[in-house]
Amino acid sequence: MTVAASATRLSPAQRKAIVAGAVGHTVEWVDWAIYTTFASVFSGHFFPSGDEAASLLPALAVFAAGFVMRPIGGAILGPYGDRHGRKKGMTLTISLMAAASFVIAICPGYDTIGVLAPVVLVLARLVQGFSAGGEWGTSSAFLVESAAPGRRAFAGSWQQVSVGGGVLIASGLGTVLTSVLDEAALYGWGWRVAFAIGGLLGLAGLWLRVSVPETEAFERAVASGRTRTNPLRAMLREHPRAALRVAGVAIAGTLLYYVWVSYMPTYAHIDTGIPLSRALLANTIAVLVLLVLLPFGGLLSDLVGRRPTMLAFALGFLVLAWPAFRFLDGGFGALLAIELAGVVLLVGYSANCAAVMAEQFPAEVRTTGIGLPYALSVGVFGGTAPYVTTWLSANGHRDLVWIYVAGAALIGVIVYATMPETKDKELT
Repeated sequence: MTVAASATRLSPAQRKAIVAGAVGHTVEWVDWAIYTTFASVFSGHFFPSGDEAASLLPALAVFAAGFVMRPIGGAILGPYGDRHGRKKGMTLTISLMAAASFVIAICPGYDTIGVLAPVVLVLARLVQGFSAGGEWGTSSAFLVESAAPGRRAFAGSWQQVSVGGGVLIASGLGTVLTSVLDEAALYGWGWRVAFAIGGLLGLAGLWLRVSVPETEAFERAVASGRTRTNPLRAMLREHPRAALRVAGVAIAGTLLYYVWVSYMPTYAHIDTGIPLSRALLANTIAVLVLLVLLPFGGLLSDLVGRRPTMLAFALGFLVLAWPAFRFLDGGFGALLAIELAGVVLLVGYSANCAAVMAEQFPAEVRTTGIGLPYALSVGVFGGTAPYVTTWLSANGHRDLVWIYVAGAALIGVIVYATMPETKDKELT
């Protein structure tokens, strides 16, 4: 059957909306990713200790604490986006994220203000987690609703391009600062520069989001009187199976994404002794490859479906888990090969997730339906992944890390094999 051109061709207005949404999302995630990129650098500033790994663990616990706030952000900011629009929701989330980055950049250390230093760090990270919890559902809905019917995965893939772009910029900042600055400057003030740059980029993203028009899907929901006074309650009562499906879809994807894309450089640096600058360079190359492949993964999903492409991702990681951690030996070539293999497989999840989640719900509860279940999975599985992998390695259980990764992939295989195909579902 021939697909109508209107179902697959993006109009100029749709392309502009997707570009604007993706760029704004990129700068939001620069702020989020800078934390893990520089965790091993600033951890001693807030949690002084004579041992680098011992200082890193509480910093990673704060990283995980930020994820605790993501479900709360999804439960509060998701309904805000369903009641007041995607544009207002995205404007609010990026403002919160940028403000928290500036706070971390200027916060005095433990040696200066004592216990207040880690308290401020925790509060700032909680704000960022709250922001990220609302950001995901709102931006997913915005991008998918802005697409032609036959290009929803392609449009949604740009959300992950923007997430990867944020990670790439953060990793690039890490590569530059660790290469240009000596150790005293990097550990003394260099990491603050990265957080300050992230905050400034957030202000630029805020300006961009103010200029974005509201989506037609939300405007139709408003015009037809379908908006809800309490979108959270409506979502839980009317779409519980869809909410559970979103949570299940996210488990493998979020855990493996955070291990491979966000935390692998720090893990390799601590566990194998590879210089952080070299580990960050490998990560930067891998993330760049991921960004290039993601739109093509979205096009493939729009052609063959969500289930087969997501199953390829999960089955691939079942095979990759053992050799990846077995051959991580401190060499640049081995780390780069492992990073590249992982990001190629991640395309199957990352190119699909926004579209799959958006296709589960109608417009009046879409941001809530995506945001809250996704944030719960991210909080439980993604936010704890760096801590769990570091704890296993630091306590003599490095041989169990691959089992942890393979277990997440196995959950993905089960969920993706049993979920309904939504490629041709009408988006209301």
